[in-house]
Amino acid sequence: MEKPPLFGIRHLQALLLFFNITVVYVSRLNVSVAIVAMTNANTTNPNFQEFDWNEQQKSYVLSSFYWGYVLTQFPGGYLSRRFGAKITILVATFASAVCSCITPAGVHLGGWPVFCVIRLLQGLFQGVIFPAIHDHLAKWSPLHERNLLGALSLSGTDSGTVVALASSGLIASSSLGWPGISYVSASLCFAWCAVWLVFAADNAPSSKFITPQECKYIETSLERNDDFHKQRIPVPWRAIFTSVPFLAFLVGRCAEAWGFTTLQSQIPSYMNGVLNMEIKKNGLFSALPYLTMWLSLYVYLVIANLLTRRNILSLTAMRKTINTISLWIPALLLIGIGFLDSSQTTLAIVLMTLNVGINGGSTIGSTLNSIDLAPNHAGILMGLSNTIVNIVPILSPLLVGVIVTDNHNRTQWQIIFAIAAVIFFLGNLFYIIWGTSETQPWNSVDFHQEKDAEKTVCKQVTLGKAVEHLENVQNEKKEEIGNKSSSVESTRL
Repeated sequence: MEKPPLFGIRHLQALLLFFNITVVYVSRLNVSVAIVAMTNANTTNPNFQEFDWNEQQKSYVLSSFYWGYVLTQFPGGYLSRRFGAKITILVATFASAVCSCITPAGVHLGGWPVFCVIRLLQGLFQGVIFPAIHDHLAKWSPLHERNLLGALSLSGTDSGTVVALASSGLIASSSLGWPGISYVSASLCFAWCAVWLVFAADNAPSSKFITPQECKYIETSLERNDDFHKQRIPVPWRAIFTSVPFLAFLVGRCAEAWGFTTLQSQIPSYMNGVLNMEIKKNGLFSALPYLTMWLSLYVYLVIANLLTRRNILSLTAMRKTINTISLWIPALLLIGIGFLDSSQTTLAIVLMTLNVGINGGSTIGSTLNSIDLAPNHAGILMGLSNTIVNIVPILSPLLVGVIVTDNHNRTQWQIIFAIAAVIFFLGNLFYIIWGTSETQPWNSVDFHQEKDAEKTVCKQVTLGKAVEHLENVQNEKKEEIGNKSSSVESTRL
């Protein structure tokens, strides 16, 4: 088989996914900066309307996106299977951009309640994107390039976070004002949609730009025949929910989500309350951890490729090793942060940045594991797991609210960090023991047929045994009757 091009259409698909995640993350996260400008115009551009919203109303606006986002994770996997990842991601991104466009007008007309509705809708649309992205990656990623293409695509989360935090304040301070934040993010999404519409394809055979050599390379690597993409593969629901490797993947992701939520949301509050640092006021400090996370992911990628391509570690061992580094080292650093005081602010920033950066390896360590387990059901697995995983950011702050009654109390914060560290440790331990990167039997196209065949064989065996038992009983009765007849004859004689 001829070597595929070093940069082919498969890489273009991953690059398009990277930019998609970047632009939708910008539209997701820029509200945290926009709402400051909207409620305190003097800090940015006083020429635009200012809104008098209290903290509770602002919290509704900030959280409303996730109310919708959780609801459409699972449907996202189904929609991608039904209509294809290309159209699913396109419609979701376009609709999200429309929501950004109407935000300034909606806020002027209806205030924060309308803002909440718009953000809810935007969350509903963006919720389908990640399951569809995993479905798309599974169809385009040759086995030996899964880490490369997956990491390149998913690093858009870090890129989008950095861009949102670094640019939103600048836009709000410019002549565009806070409405410009929405308009710029919408423009980026619309531009991306145009490029995606031209170059994206649901799979290699349906691409207009791919070479025959690259198409054959992808399909052969994934062990797919010419009729594969025409088939409707039933979802093995029972097998998925009873699969120990899938449950290990789910536990690992939930543990990572809990710890990362603590890193992302709670450490800034701790630094503000205990260390007297207003870290959110400094855009550089806010973006620095995510910039580190973005860059560290590529370092992990190089290490992962060296370990697997040189057969130093199997794919399973590599994922577990990197996931262990990504969760257990931050667990230790979390506990360390809890013992710092206000004279150690520089060390606090360093530890926070290292914590978030090291945690970035979990993308390669566990997030891509859904594609390993079942490439044919990757979108469904991601939809299921993301539905559960995205409940974690809702639960974690509730626990903080119960334990931390005084924002300046170091001991209370140490309890929060200890809980996160324990969850980091136990979740990864569960993943180490029961996780795997081996493709599961229920990924097979013929899985249901094989199960039906097994049932048929079992029924035949059972029926055969029943018939055999009946024949034995009849023979025993015949022998018994024969013995009785012999006894009677003997008596007569």
